[in-house]
Amino acid sequence: MNRALILIDIQNDYFDGGANPLIGSEPAGLNAKLILDKFRADHTEIIHIQHIAIRSDSTFFLHDTVGCRIHDHIKPVEGEKIIVKHYPNSFRETELLDYLKKKDISDLVICGMMTHMCVDATTRAAKDFGFNCTLIGDACATKNLEINGRLIKSEEVHYAFLAALNNTYASVKTTIQFLGEI
Repeated sequence: MNRALILIDIQNDYFDGGANPLIGSEPAGLNAKLILDKFRADHTEIIHIQHIAIRSDSTFFLHDTVGCRIHDHIKPVEGEKIIVKHYPNSFRETELLDYLKKKDISDLVICGMMTHMCVDATTRAAKDFGFNCTLIGDACATKNLEINGRLIKSEEVHYAFLAALNNTYASVKTTIQFLGEI
């Protein structure tokens, strides 16, 4: 088994003071750091996904802004791969799939933001490409959503997406569960 850690969009705009702060981004970012620290200690493949907006009406992840930078909790170090994306699915129009194949990676551990968007899209695509996926649920964060005038609280959004991904697309674990197993 060749494993890689995928850290999706853990960027400043999703934290307090950013252009699109999420609910729970701070604890999720700290949990992602714990997973990252373990991968670094084990010298295991680490891939940072950085979203840079290209739509003209984008309000966050704007090129060359502080908000677009990867958060200090998981700031890449020399030798860690950074892949820039422009869409929710981290595989779309990026080198991610080719890079993973070149490294002979079969298993992915996924952390990131937003649970309902980029984490979901990337996890589903990864499974469709044949990867075994572990999703660290408490190392992800999202926000409240609205549909037809109804507010869906972030916690409900988060757990609904994790539940939908669990078993079919990924094995969803907590940080403590995952670290206790490896």
